[in-house]
Amino acid sequence: MSRPDGEGASDHAGRVVIVTGAGKGLGRTYALELAARGAAVVVNNRWSDRGQPSSAEAVVAEIRAQGGRAAASYEDASDRGAGEAMVAQALAEFGRLDAIVSNAGVPQTRRLHKQTWEDFKAIFDINFFGAFHLIQAAWPHLSASEAGRVVVSASSAGLHGGDGMAAYASSKAALIGLVRGLAVEGRLRNVMVNAVAPYAATAMTVQHVAPETAARMAPADVAPLAAWLAGPDCDVSGRTLVVGGGRLRAAFSVEGAPVLLQQGLIAEGVHTALMAGPWEAYADAHEAFAAFMDERPALEPA
Repeated sequence: MSRPDGEGASDHAGRVVIVTGAGKGLGRTYALELAARGAAVVVNNRWSDRGQPSSAEAVVAEIRAQGGRAAASYEDASDRGAGEAMVAQALAEFGRLDAIVSNAGVPQTRRLHKQTWEDFKAIFDINFFGAFHLIQAAWPHLSASEAGRVVVSASSAGLHGGDGMAAYASSKAALIGLVRGLAVEGRLRNVMVNAVAPYAATAMTVQHVAPETAARMAPADVAPLAAWLAGPDCDVSGRTLVVGGGRLRAAFSVEGAPVLLQQGLIAEGVHTALMAGPWEAYADAHEAFAAFMDERPALEPA
């Protein structure tokens, strides 16, 4: 199986990738793109209604019809053992594992006073722990690969929040924190770990955007970035990349210039700090701490 234009046709040759939530929407485009680039793909999507055809099987059939290699997984990514089961299947079917694309997730718009603990936890179980269990199970095999890669599906909600999105935004922000932490751990093993914050018109999002905007948000526009991040040529780690409609930008955690915290001027100090550049990004928490404790003069509160 190869891309019609030949672009990237072999950059995943011989590699094995697991994609969760791959029966439809973004996950389907990821699986098709990876297969077109030469990867063998474990196409995961839970099969909740066994009276209906499996969406994972349908994507596998698409890949095989074009000469690619794929296998269907029906695990529910929110189950604690799903990650181990998917990894075991990849090894049994294809003999190795080089990358995972954790895409399975669910939305929720519900203000906190209308939300139960069970509601909140359910969002975390799929959006965060679904990714965590798969990454944890895959980590030894990704470390053994010459180019182990992890890609998770974050969201601009995890960066900026949103009305009624406390659970969803928290789960996505937790993923971004996981990416940052694992990127540091993965350095010595050449495991690159990154997050994609996609803008794409899918069943999850299309009802929330105007039709003319949705027309510019084809899921297939996101797939090349996901495939590159999952591939051996990826040379960045710990990053969150916002992508959609043919556009791409990087999101950063930054800190501003330090401000002197003076007794009696707390409010002034806070407001000065909120406006104080230059804004700097750091490789990890240790570097941020060292920069904060530097003895260079701090700004006076306004």
